[in-house]
Order: sequence, then structure tokens, then C-alpha cells
Amino acid sequence: MVAPDSRDAVRAGYRRYVRGKVVFILVALAVLVAMVLVASTTGAIDIAFGDVLGVLLQGDRSGLGRIVWDVRMPRIVAAMLAGAGLSLAGTVMQSVLRNQLASPYTLGISSAAACGAAFAIVVLAAGTSSSSSIVITDPRIVTFSAFGFSMLATGIVLLLARLTRISAESMVLAGIAIGSVFAAGLTLMQYLADSVQLATIVAWTFGDLGRADWRMVGVIAVVLLPTWLLLGSFRWSLNALDAGEEVAKGLGVNAERIRVVSMVVASLLSAVIVSGLGIIAFVGLLGPHIARRVIGGDQRFLLIASPLVGAVVLLAADTVARSVLAPMVLPVGVLTSMLGGPLFVYLLLSRAGR
Repeated sequence: MVAPDSRDAVRAGYRRYVRGKVVFILVALAVLVAMVLVASTTGAIDIAFGDVLGVLLQGDRSGLGRIVWDVRMPRIVAAMLAGAGLSLAGTVMQSVLRNQLASPYTLGISSAAACGAAFAIVVLAAGTSSSSSIVITDPRIVTFSAFGFSMLATGIVLLLARLTRISAESMVLAGIAIGSVFAAGLTLMQYLADSVQLATIVAWTFGDLGRADWRMVGVIAVVLLPTWLLLGSFRWSLNALDAGEEVAKGLGVNAERIRVVSMVVASLLSAVIVSGLGIIAFVGLLGPHIARRVIGGDQRFLLIASPLVGAVVLLAADTVARSVLAPMVLPVGVLTSMLGGPLFVYLLLSRAGR
């Protein structure tokens, strides 16, 4: 029997445990709000912080308000949703595969989705371009095609994880191989494309937020919010899976069902983001890793903190991309690759050391 003083000490320790994680989530949310304001003032035309704040509070869409609401805000909201979605997908993949190196990019799922989008553009004639913009004539076809190809990559990953029981490092190597196959398919689509289709396909490989509009933001939000709620309902099951499949089964968790459903849903989310914005590398690795290093692997908090961190990372990267070589705007995928590449090497070396 536990003494009352011991129970009080346990409760106090648990409250400190929860408080620290809640504080980090609130800080991440505050940083995200600050980044939104900073990103709203940054661009080809500098707008004072006070003017941006007034436009946002009043909902003014004339003059400077038109620049803020119709040009910058769709890009900013798309960056937040895409960063949150990719980070959420990476968190879930790392949990169900028990591999901190897993993400939509490292497992080849983003490359597969891009290949599917290119297939829709070339074979199904779902995309075109003009001198100033990329236009998708039927975004539903592009999304469905990207999802189908990403599900093929997901099926290969799940099959390897189930049948071969390969190590975490070998799973990443398998993901690289899968990504290479679909990258070859993407190259084939580029070879078969005409000049207009080629311009559209190349735009996906950049991972550019510049073509985001409110319609695209709405599509990503419609997929992200239910996905977040569904995966959040799996938080206890994901915690059990982190302890091992046998432990999870002993606790009554249907490990196979949770793994398949989580991977399918995460792949759908990744496919929608890639089909709309292109390949944005390593955000699904950066967000979960930063959040896990600060608050640990408890999925109850990680599934909230990781998307917030991912949103901050992608929005910050896009803000830098818009300002570092102004008036030239860099594709945000370039900066995320620069950040994620060294982190991936660090994670791989740290695992090898252990």
C-alpha cells in the first residue's frame, strides 16, 4: 500500500510533467503567432507592423489590405498548414514504424506523390502553365493520382516492415530505394512531357508556396483537421506501440490496424500537400525531432506540439526564402533541405553510435 505522502509526491511530479509540456505548446503557439505577423510585413513591399496589425484586426481588403489578405495571407496560412501536416505525418510514421528517421520524404512517399502528380499532368492532362503561373485544370485528378502513387509507396514500406523485420536504418535505406524508383518515374514523365507540361512538373520539384491560394488552403485544411482529430484519438495506442508491438498487444491494442490506418491517413495528408505545393523536404523530420527533444515521446502532447513546431519551421523558412535574395524569391524546399539534410545525418550517426 502506497503512503499518502508518496501519492502526493507522485501527483505533484505528474503535474510538473504535464505543466512543462503545456508550457512548451503555449510557447510554440506564441512563436507561431509572432511569425505570422513578421511574415505579413515581409515581402517586395515592406509594410509597417502597425499597418499590418490594423489591416488584420479591421479586415480591410483595400490598398495595403489587399496585399496582406490576398497575396501574403494565403501563402502564410498554406505554410502553417503544410508544415503542421507534414510534421504530423512524420510523427505518426516514426511512431508506428518505431523509427525516428521516418518521414514522408525519407520513406519515399513524397517522391511517389510527386510522381503521381506528374503522371496526372502528363498522361491525364490535368495541368498547364502560363507565363506567370502554374495552373492545375483539375486538382481532384492530381490529388487522387498523387494519393494512389503514395499509397503504393506506403504499401511497400508496410510490407517490408511486416515481412522482413528489417532494422530502422535498413528501413530508411529501403525508403531511399523506393524514392529513387519514383524519382526515376518522375524523370520519365518529364521526358515524355511537352514544354508546357514540363514547366508545370518542374514547379512541383521546387516545393514552392508562391502558388498557394485560398482554395488550396481550404483543401489542405479540410484534410488536415479531421486527420489531426483521428490521429489524436490514437494517442494512447501510439504510446503503447512506442513500447513495442508485444506490449501494445498485451494492452489490447490492435497494432496492425493502428499501423495500417495511421500510415494510410498520413500518406493521404502528405499526398494532398505535395499535390498542391510540391516536394517540401525534411519538414516531417524537423518538426517531430525538435518537439521530441524538448517534451519527450508522449503522443498526447507530441501530436499537438510537433505540428505547431512544423508550422513554425516552414513559415520561418518561407519568410527567409522571400527576403534573403529579395526581390528574388527562393523555393522554400531549398531551405528546408539545407536544414533537414544535416539533421538527418546527425540522427543517423547518433543511432549508429548507440
